[in-house]
Amino acid sequence: MWPVMHDRGFRGLHADALFASGVQRCDAPDAAQVRQAIAVAIRAFGRTGCAGRVAKEFGDHPETAVIRMRWARSAADAAFEESAPAPDPGADAGRWHAVRPRLPADRVAGSPGARPHDLAVFLAGEAVT
Repeated sequence: MWPVMHDRGFRGLHADALFASGVQRCDAPDAAQVRQAIAVAIRAFGRTGCAGRVAKEFGDHPETAVIRMRWARSAADAAFEESAPAPDPGADAGRWHAVRPRLPADRVAGSPGARPHDLAVFLAGEAVT
């Protein structure tokens, strides 16, 4: 049996809430209906109540619960993916981003074989002795 990790973020909460809701896959809900069902389930059961209902269903009917959870995860992801604003790839273009190069161990002060008077060590900000 595979180990199971529960998603504790919003993605997991949305899937649990949709799973616990009365919406069925055969209803073919659109994104707005999925978001509404999730909100209603969270208000009605809370985070732990939704997770408890998921756990109970997995204990009682694991073979059908797996199928429902796969649907709930994909439907919730699709519903919230639509509503999320697209990230702006040029939003950070005006800022400077400096990264210091990583030096090999023999070039860093304090490492065996380091040469503290080396220019690379000085530029890396290490103390020169």
